[in-house]
Amino acid sequence: MSNSLEILIEPIIRNRLETLYSNLSKTIPEYNQFSTESNQYFQQIRESVPEHLEHTLFLYEDAQISLQSILENQIYLQGFKDAMQFLDELRNAYTG
Repeated sequence: MSNSLEILIEPIIRNRLETLYSNLSKTIPEYNQFSTESNQYFQQIRESVPEHLEHTLFLYEDAQISLQSILENQIYLQGFKDAMQFLDELRNAYTG
């Protein structure tokens, strides 16, 4: 069931995460501030990395983005599973 649940709700997760990030940027000034700072720091790192290590930095950034994506999906999926379990427990408590 776990894999089929993941496949079924992946588009929902992707949409919700996009909405979440959009809302964060509109409603939480600290998010924008830290995002801007992070981008600036990474740009400084990019500019100071020797040419022979630029590809390594690219691979590092790509791996970090992939890890973040996996983490976001798993957190959202776990929240979804927790909500389903919670609803099931509530149903059992009031009907059992």
